[in-house]
Amino acid sequence: MAGERAATLSDVAREAGVSLATASRALNGSDRVVRPELQERVLAAANKLGYTPNANAQAMARGSTETVGLLVKDISDPYFSTIAGGLADEAEKHGLLVMLCNTGGQPEREQKFLAALRRQRSRAIVLAGSDTADVRHTSEIADLLTSYLDGGGRAAAISQPRLPVDTVVIDNHGGAKALAERLVGLGYRRAAVLTGPENLLVSAERHAGFAEGWREATGSEPACVSDEFSRDGGRRAMTRLLEEGPKVDCVFAVNDLMAVGALAACRQAGVEVGPDLAVAGFDDIATLRDVTPGLTTVRLPLADIGRLALELVLGKPSAELRKRSVHGEVVLRESTPPRT
Repeated sequence: MAGERAATLSDVAREAGVSLATASRALNGSDRVVRPELQERVLAAANKLGYTPNANAQAMARGSTETVGLLVKDISDPYFSTIAGGLADEAEKHGLLVMLCNTGGQPEREQKFLAALRRQRSRAIVLAGSDTADVRHTSEIADLLTSYLDGGGRAAAISQPRLPVDTVVIDNHGGAKALAERLVGLGYRRAAVLTGPENLLVSAERHAGFAEGWREATGSEPACVSDEFSRDGGRRAMTRLLEEGPKVDCVFAVNDLMAVGALAACRQAGVEVGPDLAVAGFDDIATLRDVTPGLTTVRLPLADIGRLALELVLGKPSAELRKRSVHGEVVLRESTPPRT
């Protein structure tokens, strides 16, 4: 009835005729075993009184919550949202909830979220996109993770193996190199790369891989224009390339969002992608289905990457840090037709 006091754990213990500690262990999932007959009495009393266990109390009893913390750089980026979706689907199979933390690429926010997840006793933490070349920040994140692991937590990263946790390693260098080789095979000879900030490792790896493949196949170095690792960054970089840069016959944007921005800049400048200039990206995000012309890219199994990261943190612990390599697949579409 209205205004009636909610049942407490003490009420349940009194109703079942057991100690408060026994009632807590029976209801909150402690590792300490409660005798079956006592367990039944406590559950019957809780049901009779309409008692609902407190999530914080359960976390204290078990040493962790049923929450997995996922840190991403930008949830609006389909790359990260697809990874998050794959991880969340896998987490649901295990009865786990995913707490999504959007860092915005800001080191202080990443550290704040890690500290909060540790305080909240999250069962596991996955870091997606923590791949800055900032040595100091990487060291600080490593210290926070070590403290979390020492307290019994589990963690994994989707990046390069620079942190003291199991890592899903994406072969950015190899995928970009393979793309360069395929473009040269189609007859292209003068390339430019649209890159992100220099301290962003994923951008640096893809740029380096493409440049290596291009040099080996043509003996020349591709031009480079740098801007934000985003759709708007790609648009600005392509605009500068068209207005000021060397004349090229193909452009590689180090992620699909930059490539989409590059397509927009070409339309604005009256450049027809395909016949006039080839454009390629990297990731094969789902939104490319609506892009015209179809964008050549390096396809990554993004949802599988999220699932694989969760498998690492939920699987049997290993004395040695584990690495799971993921390779991309070059997908040729209308934006890079063969040169005649």
